Amino acid sequence: MLDLGLLAFAQPALLFALLTLPALWLLLRLTPPAPKRQRFPAINLLFGLHPREETPARTPWWILLLRLAIAALLILAAAQPLLNPTARLGGNGAVVLVIDNGWSAAPQWGAQQEAWEDLLDQAERQQRPVILAGTAAGRDGAAPSFSGLLSPSEARERLTTWTPQPWPPARGALVSAARNLSLEGSAQVVWLSDGLSQEADGELSVTLQRLGALTVLSPSPGGLAKLLLPPRPGSSELTAEVRRSAADLPEAVAVDALAEDGRLLGRAEAIFESGDERTSVTFSLPLELRNEAVRLSLTGTGSGGAASTALLDERWRRRPVGLYAADSSEAQRPLVGELFFLERALAPFTELRHGSIQELLSRDLSVLVLADVGRLTGEESAAVENWMNEGGLLLRFAGPRMAASIPPPGSNEAPLLVPVNLRQGDRKLTGSLSWAEQSGLAPFAPDSPFAGLAIPDDVTIERQVLAEPSIDLSNKTWARLQDGTPMVTAASVGGGWNVLVHTSANRDWGSLPISGLFVEMLRRLVDLSEGVSVGEDGAPLPPAQLLDGFGRLSPPWPEAGQLILGAEAEPAPSPLTPPGIYGGSAGRRALNLGPEVAGLTPIGELPAGVVRAGYEASSERDLTPWILAAALLLASLDLLIALWLRGLLRGLKPAAQAAALLLLLPLAAQAQNLPPDDPALFALEATTETRLGYVLTGVPAVDKVSHAGLNGLSQILNLRTSIEAGEPFGVTPGRDELAFFPLLYWPVTQSQRPLDSLGQQAVSDYLRNGGTIIFDLREESAGRGLPGLMSPGQASLRSLTAGLDIPPLAPVGPDHVLTKAFYLLQDFPGRFTGGALWVETVGEDQNDGVASVIVTSNDWAGAWAIDDSGRALFPLVGGNVQREMSFRVGVNMVMYAMTGNYKADQVHIPFILERLGQ
Repeated sequence: MLDLGLLAFAQPALLFALLTLPALWLLLRLTPPAPKRQRFPAINLLFGLHPREETPARTPWWILLLRLAIAALLILAAAQPLLNPTARLGGNGAVVLVIDNGWSAAPQWGAQQEAWEDLLDQAERQQRPVILAGTAAGRDGAAPSFSGLLSPSEARERLTTWTPQPWPPARGALVSAARNLSLEGSAQVVWLSDGLSQEADGELSVTLQRLGALTVLSPSPGGLAKLLLPPRPGSSELTAEVRRSAADLPEAVAVDALAEDGRLLGRAEAIFESGDERTSVTFSLPLELRNEAVRLSLTGTGSGGAASTALLDERWRRRPVGLYAADSSEAQRPLVGELFFLERALAPFTELRHGSIQELLSRDLSVLVLADVGRLTGEESAAVENWMNEGGLLLRFAGPRMAASIPPPGSNEAPLLVPVNLRQGDRKLTGSLSWAEQSGLAPFAPDSPFAGLAIPDDVTIERQVLAEPSIDLSNKTWARLQDGTPMVTAASVGGGWNVLVHTSANRDWGSLPISGLFVEMLRRLVDLSEGVSVGEDGAPLPPAQLLDGFGRLSPPWPEAGQLILGAEAEPAPSPLTPPGIYGGSAGRRALNLGPEVAGLTPIGELPAGVVRAGYEASSERDLTPWILAAALLLASLDLLIALWLRGLLRGLKPAAQAAALLLLLPLAAQAQNLPPDDPALFALEATTETRLGYVLTGVPAVDKVSHAGLNGLSQILNLRTSIEAGEPFGVTPGRDELAFFPLLYWPVTQSQRPLDSLGQQAVSDYLRNGGTIIFDLREESAGRGLPGLMSPGQASLRSLTAGLDIPPLAPVGPDHVLTKAFYLLQDFPGRFTGGALWVETVGEDQNDGVASVIVTSNDWAGAWAIDDSGRALFPLVGGNVQREMSFRVGVNMVMYAMTGNYKADQVHIPFILERLGQ
């Protein structure tokens, strides 16, 4: 590398080619231009003809200068000139890149990528090998280690697959690996850190410094990762704590509460005052919305890591519980009434409601508690039974009124709406006429919902209502007295439960209501109303959805193991049990990373000689593209001059000559064709040619792929069909008119927000008036997880289409028109294969049989995408065969959208031919 201050050349040896310019001058000077041909009508006119002009024997000097300038520019471009070159890497050995790739690297991952790209460019120019090392353990639990010697191109290819891991870095484990690393020469070591301190930082720095010069890159204090701790389970308010590293400036951050389908339920703002490291945020949500929240996510600067997301399971839900007593005023008397004890036991973890039975059942309700209620009316009994069939839990407590309402044996009275038949009256267990001396509770059976609860010695039962003996009484008994008589009985009713506690809810019939066991038993029953049991302690829970390093839910990867719930300590996330959601349809358990993060202290002092820098954007600029563009421009001018000297442009008008010059100028790159802002000009350009449209997502990389993909499909349409398709347009619903496009391609990204009212109206009008939208989830795993679980793409699609009238969809059958619209197809591959294709079910008289909505997950645009030279942008597992099939899928889609169900009408061709033959 030749460094000249503000200018440098990465390949200075190629500058010696400038010495050949004098020889090139002589060669061009001795080569005359091509002679000009002049035609005459008759040969005899040539006799005695003396031309007024003669072709020069040598090339004019000004053309020589032009061509020498072109040659000099090409030589300079090959030498790769750099403006404001970056300082040369130190040492003469390998370039060692140590990259923090734990959860805390996610907020500045883009800056780290730019930094290692610059470092690899420098290593490539200096022809130095590269060694890579990540500080986080692998998904298989393997400790971090160093790679072998790689070329810069190999290192760049390997780094394209790297993403942050959803657990902290393990820098201490890298120390021993660094000690065993043997290198030739003095290395340049660059540590791309996440900016947060760990105990092993000093030891790692000293070890890396022994390999060569050490530079540590770290983000600014404001860009360090932030931490979101989940709310306390069972708390009355949904309050989460947000932490940051020490900072002197005040800061505001936002926390989003999201539903399972990705809908935004609410947003709360947390304020850090100057110098604060902790703050809290409280969500004020209606109970119904609060119970829908499954994820709290930190947004803004410093967010994006796995510890910036808090997952919620049933432990954070407050279930609505209705309380009803025959005499509410008497039941609410302090220290006496049944409702007094029930309210204080249930209030910490439920939402309590009062009213009549009809009023309570008119709203969403998990548990209905009847405290010493006798008979219900026929209308009330029917309403309660219907509610239990739909999944509700009826919890009844005995008492004097219930004991007096028990019908005698053989009576024709209506049932009492209890899980078991009861004997008349009640049983008194204390006093001189008591039936037994012991009146405590027996240990709970293993299959009881109360299994594992400790029974205090001071809990006694003084009176109870007795159950009539029956064959299935033992199966319906959840708790017993020490003498074996049932204390809590239950029976399933449809999807719900009917539960009876055979004693009262106040102190009159025993000491149970004033014990801690009473609260724990009620908690278990309330939890049962929502089916939140996730298995016994020690039972393995399979991973359902896992958090990636960016804090996004994704399908579980093969290396993830099952979660084992302990009897005491909360399980900690690890590479083998990453943070996420575990369990199945019976219940789920959220495992969060936030509580396991020790702290957010910035990296402190490092050993002497270590260079510290930030992730500032490099000021280095490669001048090669600009010099090549100038050379191509001069070459086009040279070609135009040569045509003019030969007389091939003299018959053209000046305007045509200028147009010919513009046609000869090469385009350095094909820019993304965005629609003009002027609506009239937009309508003109969109209607003069048949164009395919794609929805702009706001993510430049995704939008470029969409444009390149539809551009490639348009070229295939022009080659193989009668459709003359122009360059595709990127559009924004609500801003641009959609009616001009027969087909819209909509890539689904997780960063897209739901449409506003104008966008919803524009999309609804487009679908209603015959337009077709292809939603592409662009994920290989869509629809392949556990039943009932949505992939991230499916959740984003539901969020995007919220408020739209999306028709019911069904998988494409083997006889669907899409399988034969132009090509005969059996599946619909893109970059991915195997994903189901979903379309709207329409009749032949509806929109000419064309579906308005098509949903895929195979990333069709990625398979269609080509660059300016016609080369594919992305490799496919199936190679050229899969790419060809994906192009055929695209042709079928366009033909289907533009021609309707004409292929389906071909079923009548045999009858038409038979008729013509007659």
